[in-house]
Amino acid sequence: MNMRKEYDFSKGERGKFYRSDMKLNIPIYLDGEVSAFVEKIASKKGIDRSSVVNELLRGDIKLTEVME
Repeated sequence: MNMRKEYDFSKGERGKFYRSDMKLNIPIYLDGEVSAFVEKIASKKGIDRSSVVNELLRGDIKLTEVME
C-alpha cells in the first residue's frame, strides 16, 4: 500500500466516531519476573491476572495516601 502525498479531508466529519462514554483499555507489559509473580498469586487465588494487578496497585495507592 502506497501513501499519498496528500489526502482530501474536505468531506470529513469531525468527531464522527468520538464517544465520550467509551472506556480505553491500555495494554500494560510486565517484566517476566513480575508476570510470573502475578501469575503465581492469580493461580493460588483462582482469579485472573488483571484482578491481582489491580489489588496490588490499590494496596500501593493506600500506602501512598497514608504516607502523604
